[in-house]
Amino acid sequence: MPHAPEIEAIKSKMKSTWEAGDYGTFAKYMEPGAVEIFRSWYISPGQKMLDVGCGTGQIAIPAAKNGVRVTGVDIASNLIQQACSRAQAEGLDAQFAEGDAEQLPFPDASFDVVVSLIGAMFAPRPEKVAAELLRVCRPGGRIIMGNWTPQSLPGHMFKAIGKYLPPPLDVPPPPLWGDEDTARHRFSQGTSNLTLTRRHYPSWTYPFAVEQVVEFFGQYFGPVHRAFTVLPEPAKADLRHELKHLFAQFNEATDGTTSLKGEYLEIVATRS
Repeated sequence: MPHAPEIEAIKSKMKSTWEAGDYGTFAKYMEPGAVEIFRSWYISPGQKMLDVGCGTGQIAIPAAKNGVRVTGVDIASNLIQQACSRAQAEGLDAQFAEGDAEQLPFPDASFDVVVSLIGAMFAPRPEKVAAELLRVCRPGGRIIMGNWTPQSLPGHMFKAIGKYLPPPLDVPPPPLWGDEDTARHRFSQGTSNLTLTRRHYPSWTYPFAVEQVVEFFGQYFGPVHRAFTVLPEPAKADLRHELKHLFAQFNEATDGTTSLKGEYLEIVATRS
């Protein structure tokens, strides 16, 4: 694994990547699916829930509306600001804080449920992430993650970006969190009743064609926005072409719109 100075540089670049573009706008088309996933987790009103990698509140805001006692944490400052503004505008009692999934700013056993939907999987040291999710969850509480699989559209997308902007050495690819054997190993200590289920992200649709979806990602989604910003024109054109081909492969719509199929691994564990 990288040494401490290298990790700090990696995290600084990661933070700037996720703060790029406009994730609040990007997430609007994925939020209906996030709400559906949240409902499937059956988190009861009154339970204390931590949302790690909360973004602009795609899970946290619906949870707070349902009476869950919500805290959200994310590495990106501007996303936390947007989540706070959303909660205030809707009069919701939800707390948000900037923080690192590898060093969560909360005491041991603080939460009944600790969740992360396509969030904590991007931190560079997954073993530390798993340990932190367990640490802040009370004994008998649940840890729930939804992570893109390597075979998913996002798994292929990040691999494509990595050909043009190589990821840091010795940092595991984020979609490995979506591999059953890897996830089982990372939660091999401190859990009971570990279940791993492959699912497809619901309601991931855009009312425009694949070509426009790729441009939408390039404008609003941090990792693609960064690639389109820093790559020289020939490489950017090649990546854009590759992404259009990839998105077309995973598009299930036939009417000129885009309905993407995105596989993720759902991890549910009980803190022992």
